[in-house]
Amino acid sequence: MNLQDRLVEDMKAAMKAREDGRLRLSVIRLVRASIKNAEVDKGRALGDAEVLDVIAREVKQRREAIEEYNRCGRQDAADQLMQEISILMEYLPEQMDEVEIRKLAALVISELGARGLGDLGRVMGALMPKVRGRCDGKLVNRIVKELLSEV
Repeated sequence: MNLQDRLVEDMKAAMKAREDGRLRLSVIRLVRASIKNAEVDKGRALGDAEVLDVIAREVKQRREAIEEYNRCGRQDAADQLMQEISILMEYLPEQMDEVEIRKLAALVISELGARGLGDLGRVMGALMPKVRGRCDGKLVNRIVKELLSEV
């Protein structure tokens, strides 16, 4: 079963759950709308990798909004977004921790022979496809910058 089929099935289950599945239903509908918009933009159906990108983008948007809500003292809205993120994370692959990212980034840096921050773009270009959907791009960027500054 591909990811879009799984979203449809989970949406049906949330509809049947009524009150218990209201938030889940809302989140799934929103992510399916985002997927549909991406399909319209591209003019074709999305593959699983592209659907993962859409879901990861939705998670990223919510994380950024949480920072804003916390800054404004809106803890209730931040908590709601955290619940939405937890639902979306069920559709993403298992997330990498910082140690795994460091190992992979060090490997890519050595493979490319990167010698400093000037090679950041090359390293990120080679590394991001390997970690797609499994970690936050900001974290990867920070780690790569740290490692390149040590070279």
